[in-house]
Amino acid sequence: MVKYSDIKEVSAQQQKAFIQDESLSRELLPMLPVDNDSHALVISGIRRCGKSTLMRQHIGQDTDKAFYLNFDTPKLFRFDMKDFELLDLLIEETGKRKLYFDEIQVVEGWELYIRQKLDQGFKVCITGSNASLLSKELGTKLTGRHISKELFPFSYKEYRRFHSLSPCAGSFMDYLRDGGFPEFVRTHNQDILTALFDDILYRDIAVRYGVRDVISLKALLLYLAANLGNLASANKMAGIVGIKTGKTALEYLSYFEEAYLIGRMPKFSWSLKAQYVNPQKIYFIDSALSQAITVSFAENAGHFLENVVYWELRRHYQQLYYFSENNSECDFVACEKNAPVRLIQVCLELHRENETREVEGLREAMRFFKMNTGIIITLDQTDKIRVDEGWIDVIPAYQFM
Repeated sequence: MVKYSDIKEVSAQQQKAFIQDESLSRELLPMLPVDNDSHALVISGIRRCGKSTLMRQHIGQDTDKAFYLNFDTPKLFRFDMKDFELLDLLIEETGKRKLYFDEIQVVEGWELYIRQKLDQGFKVCITGSNASLLSKELGTKLTGRHISKELFPFSYKEYRRFHSLSPCAGSFMDYLRDGGFPEFVRTHNQDILTALFDDILYRDIAVRYGVRDVISLKALLLYLAANLGNLASANKMAGIVGIKTGKTALEYLSYFEEAYLIGRMPKFSWSLKAQYVNPQKIYFIDSALSQAITVSFAENAGHFLENVVYWELRRHYQQLYYFSENNSECDFVACEKNAPVRLIQVCLELHRENETREVEGLREAMRFFKMNTGIIITLDQTDKIRVDEGWIDVIPAYQFM
């Protein structure tokens, strides 16, 4: 329970800062619907990746028609379902018909309120830092009346635009080190990353899901951040970090994934059961955040490259797999409508010692999927390789992205 005066004060302070935001225009912006009053626009993504900024850019010049409120603030921590009546009074007082709500999922029953505002003819846009906004919670309560988009930290293209850099191996290496969280990219203040890590671990996960063994929860997350792109099974990870059961480790993984800290990629198989039982590859959301809490960059540059490629592909493909057959492996199989469209191998440098392994893994996948093209992404090499199955293009990462 909160007071009307609290909501009004918070809204006034937030509105001023929100309208003054003039940050870098995000690549996702042109993909957002402009005139759509019948569906709520839902933007989800990890904390501090720029969702509020994207909201502001979506409003454009019509700031006088927009009502903005961020629920994730101390004065609104006790906001509950009944307090939406007070919020309605404030919205009615302002006369605004475009509603922009940040982190509204912290209020139990928020879905019913959003449905009510849609029925009343309001234009609604909401953000949240939990992936469940994309499926379970919205699917049952809004019955399809929503358009969902995912926002990630800066891509390489956005990073270059932010710093006015040209595409080259040097700027790409800077991106691998700096990651894509806008505030850290601007300030390089490590405290921003450690505070972000703690907020997500304790507030978004431990408190939300009632996890008591926070030490094991943190140990597993640190392990994942230090082992980018490695194959992982729940039972094995449970044994390594001291979690009691594989089932508990699986629960922790689902929490990390819903908070956008990790992405999980299964082995390709036509059988869903086989996808489920085989080990998955796990990628960490941001290279700078990974470095801030675990490992040095110099020793793991190749893993960081593969990690960045994964998140770039996630921006464009919903279906991603790794391929492993006959002792050969291909890093990425990108699919559209269950059909493979791209086969991609990643290595920092293609040289005599690894060329056979990388090429043969890609060729095995090309034969399996009956595709005549494949890609090897490196840091700074350009080449073409003619094989019996077709062609393999060797592409620098800065060009691929």
